[in-house]
Amino acid sequence: MYRTIKDFLDDWAYEREATIKVFQHLNDGALNQRVTANGRSLGRLAWHIVGTLNEMLGQTGLSVSGPAEDAPTPVHALEIAAAYDRGSRSVADQLSISWKDSDLDKEVPMYGQSWKKRDVLLSLVRHQAHHRGQMTVLMRQAGLKVPGVYGPAREEWAEMGMEPQE
Repeated sequence: MYRTIKDFLDDWAYEREATIKVFQHLNDGALNQRVTANGRSLGRLAWHIVGTLNEMLGQTGLSVSGPAEDAPTPVHALEIAAAYDRGSRSVADQLSISWKDSDLDKEVPMYGQSWKKRDVLLSLVRHQAHHRGQMTVLMRQAGLKVPGVYGPAREEWAEMGMEPQE
């Protein structure tokens, strides 16, 4: 739970960098990787993370820079990463100038319910982490290197001279 805007901004700085790290390992050829024929592609999952920044926080009254959630998925990984970089910076900028700590307990209509703004922020971070995790599975299937986010990835264990954990 976020008690202050700074609490969120501190957490967002880490989560933002973690997501950028994952996005930097994407390439155009892997964006169509799917688990199943009707599942989201790797590119669509990444683009969904980008679009949700504006979509979710827009419901709170913030104007976050970024594409609409239903905008067509780009075919270039660098375009997705650049859009995330802009949008995620905008999240921090907009919160810093638009909200005060006392706003965190204010309720906003969200997906047919009423949520406290602090819960919207927590959901944004959890949503991003959830889809980032899905992306890493697809990245492995596509033969891409997966960076560690909350600890070393398999490749990073080897770089540290240690055996990867099974």
